[in-house]
Amino acid sequence: MSIGEVVRRTTQYFANAGSASPRLDADLVIAHALGMTRLQLYIEFDRPLTAAELSHARELVARRGRREPLAYIVGRRAFRRLDLEVSASVLVPRPETEILVEWALELAGPSAAVLDWGTGSGAIALALADERPDLAVTAIDASAQALSVARANAARLEIHVEWILSEGFSSLVGRTFDLVVANPPYLSEADIAAAPPELGFEPRMALVAGPRGDEVIAALASQSVAHLRPGGALVCEVGDTQADAAVARFLAVGLVDAQIREDLAGIPRVVVARRP
Repeated sequence: MSIGEVVRRTTQYFANAGSASPRLDADLVIAHALGMTRLQLYIEFDRPLTAAELSHARELVARRGRREPLAYIVGRRAFRRLDLEVSASVLVPRPETEILVEWALELAGPSAAVLDWGTGSGAIALALADERPDLAVTAIDASAQALSVARANAARLEIHVEWILSEGFSSLVGRTFDLVVANPPYLSEADIAAAPPELGFEPRMALVAGPRGDEVIAALASQSVAHLRPGGALVCEVGDTQADAAVARFLAVGLVDAQIREDLAGIPRVVVARRP
């Protein structure tokens, strides 16, 4: 069976399994299985696969057919200008989170101290430190497995970030920052029950906040005040319908100048508020 035939059959299989981008998924899965780039895949479309190559490709195709996220299968995900390694221990970095990074870069003054709250793969922290080497970036997560992934990304990319295992702010007593940035869990139990199957493979603690969905955002708002310097800002990603409620919570804990920024789909996605 040629590479082209395998790609065509895989595309149809992924379409039947409910993939939103079956041809792209097929190209990337088969290219990864063969150790090729996507361009190389097209150049060698007529080459027959060996039995070993076909067996390995079938294993990976079956995983995607079960709707496992493509990023976990290929082990990588692009974010900003970084190529990040990811595993099932961390949330898959998403394009909408790049809006949070853009706003944080705008707000960060020279040599600002920045905290990435709940870093996961390290995407936000590493993007900030990569694009602004003057920043002093600290990143925390409650998962030792997630921090292991983040540290490995930092080492491979040769980007310096301070990594700290911490349940919330518990390991940061007395420390303050010019910016606290966060992509916290913001799905409700009902949200996750109705979500695409791919989300079932991602770490639940990074997705689900509780029955309502805003529990972690509420805690983050109240707890971050003590860790923001005067004039410092909290920059927080929120769920599709949570921006207005997040603004109200931020103002209720004493933060001011709350603003909302939309993602590329026009959804209110990031909320910023400042400590007076």
